[in-house]
Amino acid sequence: MNATAPLSRSDLEAFWLPFTPNRQFKSQPRILAKAKGMYYWTPEGRQILDAVAGLWCVNAGHGRSEITQAVATQLETLDYAPPFQMGHPPAFALANALVKIAPKGLDHVFFTNSGSESVDTALKIALAYHRARGEGTRTRLIGRERGYHGVGFGGISVGGIPPNRKVWSASLIPGVDHLPHTHDPARNAFSRGVPEHGAHLADELERIVALHDASNIAAVIIEPIAGSTGVLIPPRGYLQRVREICDKHGILLILDEVITGFGRTGSAFAATEFGIRPDMVTCAKGLTNGCVPMGAVLLSKQIYEAFMQGPDGIELFHGYTYSAHPTACAAGLAALGIYEREGLLTRAKALAPQWEEAAHSLRGLSHVIDVRNYGLILGLELASIPGKVGARAFEVYKKCFERGVLIRQSGEVIALSPPLIVEPAQIDQIFTTLRDVLRETQ
Repeated sequence: MNATAPLSRSDLEAFWLPFTPNRQFKSQPRILAKAKGMYYWTPEGRQILDAVAGLWCVNAGHGRSEITQAVATQLETLDYAPPFQMGHPPAFALANALVKIAPKGLDHVFFTNSGSESVDTALKIALAYHRARGEGTRTRLIGRERGYHGVGFGGISVGGIPPNRKVWSASLIPGVDHLPHTHDPARNAFSRGVPEHGAHLADELERIVALHDASNIAAVIIEPIAGSTGVLIPPRGYLQRVREICDKHGILLILDEVITGFGRTGSAFAATEFGIRPDMVTCAKGLTNGCVPMGAVLLSKQIYEAFMQGPDGIELFHGYTYSAHPTACAAGLAALGIYEREGLLTRAKALAPQWEEAAHSLRGLSHVIDVRNYGLILGLELASIPGKVGARAFEVYKKCFERGVLIRQSGEVIALSPPLIVEPAQIDQIFTTLRDVLRETQ
C-alpha cells in the first residue's frame, strides 16, 4: 500500500475507529502516514510535531532503529512460542529488566497485551490472592470517580468515567465501590505540581471499609495521575494516606501506571516518584515504546508466593495466547535499553521547569480556567460553550493539527505529554502554537 496516496471515502468506510466520532472523522479525516523522532507526516508530506507521544506511549520518539532491528531479528529467530507450559529467553530477560526499574518490592511480572488486560489481570490476581490465603470473602473492589482503567469489563467496572459505563451498566461486575475524585478547581486551580488541598478525600476509604467491613474488600485501584479524564494530579499526601488505610485493613493497593510508567513523571514509575509502595502496578504503552502491543502487571513476592503454597498444578487459571509474545519482548528489551542509555526515565525532571513555565504562561488567556502539570504532563482546562461540552477543546485540537502540532483532547481538557526526547525548542513550538490557537478561539 502506498502510504502517500490519498484515501477516498470508500477507502475509509470499512474501518470502525475506536473512541472516535466516525461520521465526523470520515467527512474530514486526519491521516498520519510516517513518523520519525518527534514528528509525524501526513500523506501529503506535512510535518506534525507530536506533543502527546502518540497516545501517551512513544516515550523514546518514533522510528527507533534499535527496536526495529530487535523485532526483525526476533521474527527471524523465533516468531512465536506458546506461553502455556513453555518459555523462551526474551520473556525471562524482559521480566528481569522490568524488576530492576520497578517500584521497590515488586519483583515478579505477569505479561499481558494491553493496559486493559493488565488491569483485568491485576483484579483477578487480587481476588485469587485473598482466596489463596483463606480470605475468600474479600471480593469487593474499589475504584475512583473519573478513573480510567481500560475497556475490559473489570476495568470499566472499577473505572469512573460515565460514558464508559453507561451502555454496559447492566453487565458490570458487582461488588464495586468508588472513591471520590480529587479534582477541586475552587481551591487548586493553576497548581504547579501536586495541589495542596484534597488529601482528606482519601479518608472516604475508611467510610467504605466501615460500610462493608475490611474482611470483604480485596483491593483499591487508582491512577497516580489520572490521564484520560483530563490530567488530575494527586493532592499532597493523598496517595500516602490511601496506602496507610490499605495497610491498616489488609487491602491490596493497585496503581494503574499505564500512562505514568516509563519516565513520564521524571521517575521510572509514579509510585517511585511519589514514594508509594503499591502491591501491584499495571503498565503497558511505554513498555515497548508503543511499537508492539504489550502490557504487564508488576507484583510483590508476597502475592506471588501466596499462589505457590498449594499442591503442584496451575496456580492461576489466567493468561493470553500472546502473553510474553517473543516479538513484544524483543521490542520491550530494546525500548528499556534506550531508556537506560539515554537517561529518558528521569529526563522529564530536567525539562519540567521549562515545561511548567510554558504551561502556566497560558493562564489569563480567554477560556482558560485551569492549568495543571507534573513532569512532562499538562492538563489545560477550558470553559465550555453552553450546551456544547468539549466543542471548544475539539476546535483547539483541530486547529493545532492544521498548524503542525498534535495535541490530545478529552472533554474540555487539552492534554499534552510529548516523547521524552523532546527538546527545549520543540517545547517552545508546542506552547507558541497552542497560545496562538487559544487567542483565536471563540
